[in-house]
Amino acid sequence: MSTGFFGDIKPIKYEGPDSTNPLAYRFYNPDEVVAGKRMEDHLRFAVAYWHSFAWPGGDPFGGQTFERPWFAETMEGARLKADVAFEMFTLLGAPYYCFHDADVRPEGANFSESAERLDEIVGIFEKKQKETGVKLLWGTANLFSNRRFMAGAATNPDPDVFAYAAATVKKCLDVTQRLKGENYVLWGGREGYETLLNTDLKREREQAGRFLSMVVDYKHRIGFKGAILIEPKPQEPTKHQYDYDVATVYGFLKDFGLENEVKVNIEQGHAILAGHSFEHELALANALGIFGSIDMNRNDYQSGWDTDQFPNNVPEMALAYYHVLEGGGFETGGTNFDAKLRRQSLDPQDLLIAHIGGMDCCARGLKAAARMVEDKALSGPLEERYAGWNSAEAKAMLSGQRKLEDIAERVVKEKIEPRPRSGRQEFLENIVNRYV
Repeated sequence: MSTGFFGDIKPIKYEGPDSTNPLAYRFYNPDEVVAGKRMEDHLRFAVAYWHSFAWPGGDPFGGQTFERPWFAETMEGARLKADVAFEMFTLLGAPYYCFHDADVRPEGANFSESAERLDEIVGIFEKKQKETGVKLLWGTANLFSNRRFMAGAATNPDPDVFAYAAATVKKCLDVTQRLKGENYVLWGGREGYETLLNTDLKREREQAGRFLSMVVDYKHRIGFKGAILIEPKPQEPTKHQYDYDVATVYGFLKDFGLENEVKVNIEQGHAILAGHSFEHELALANALGIFGSIDMNRNDYQSGWDTDQFPNNVPEMALAYYHVLEGGGFETGGTNFDAKLRRQSLDPQDLLIAHIGGMDCCARGLKAAARMVEDKALSGPLEERYAGWNSAEAKAMLSGQRKLEDIAERVVKEKIEPRPRSGRQEFLENIVNRYV
């Protein structure tokens, strides 16, 4: 049933590349087969509940610009928000959504009341999922917005905050399982520090490790089949975060024996803030065996903070999905739009148009990536570059059959004088451009 929020807009359909209809897909055709799989099954799009329905349009220098009929911290507003959210998921044909607990219910007077309110909304979600076929990609807990978390959650100097955060994650993992969510994400928005003057790094890191270990143990006790994901998050809003990037997260997981239990949910904007490219973080996660899912957005490269804009750069998307496909594609993960409208995009249809554009951009990127994989456009030259390591002697050096002095002796005996070879970067960049 229509809420009236989106007026008389009909479900968004695929109309092809020549369409000029802003409320139609030009490249995202859910049923089109790409690399042996339906496009919808490759991309597994999800809508972020928080940015789409809970964010009021503020930024560091100004407050609310959006006017939404559910923007009251009441259960009545939360119910209306759920109605509008599922109406939008259905209009877009989005197969998944994601949410934090604080996105979907108002804060209660205490933990128990907040949990009861969450349960009521989750009951609504259960019915709507059954009616619409929309599924939960992942759930998570907001452990950063409330002032109780101003010094972190798991890493807080106050053990009562640690306990409150633990109870919150338990509840959110319970409702994620109840909704048949396919993953659970831990997003450490304030798990870091602003100054070392009041921070015990060793203690806080050990607290974070213990917290995550308890979450993993609980997952197994309740039989949750989804993946536990950590979302790497650099700097903002603190000076340093303990989950800065993929490499940092992997070192943390190894230290606490969790590298086979936890994977990563990688965000485009966070990769940039960490000083990396998105494809670097994806490739590294694949190399380390911890790739799980992605949050798709972009930053304004002239701003130094996380602007969470919808993707519109096809070459970036092509390289991102190239590494997703090279890693075997998504298993339980997917493409969540952790992106928000600009503060001046006030109309309800702007929400739809933003997602349509993002989904089209990702679809174009996926198709280009699939062609590059099929043609071995990048993997072929890569294999050629490292072909020397296929020789028996090269393999012996890496397998432990040669000592340092053995290798040095061979260099002298065979008069080895390496001749540098071109890395052909421009050639490879031109190859990518031919596909996009």
